[in-house]
Amino acid sequence: MAKSAHRSHSRYAREAVELLGLMIRTARIERNMTVTDVAERAGVSRGLVHRIEKGEMGSSIGAAFEVAAIVGLRLFEAEPTTLTRHLSMERGKLTLLPQSVRTGTTKVNDDF
Repeated sequence: MAKSAHRSHSRYAREAVELLGLMIRTARIERNMTVTDVAERAGVSRGLVHRIEKGEMGSSIGAAFEVAAIVGLRLFEAEPTTLTRHLSMERGKLTLLPQSVRTGTTKVNDDF
């Protein structure tokens, strides 16, 4: 798959990704872990860990969350059961929405 030349991101998104990267780097250093240690445990390259820590927008969110978990950074709740409960509630909300809204199959009339 070819990468796009340049994709514009909102300031909020750029700053959020940068903040996450800095928080991950700080947690890694506080735990005396090297980039190599984290990369090996996460099953990713050292380069990807560096890109996550730098706040690069093209990094996989799954990889970033895995690295965050490895360095002990909890992004949502300190209590795993609370996160599970919130996840269950959000799944429940989605099941209440009409199927056409959930799948995006509704055709939008944009003829003006």
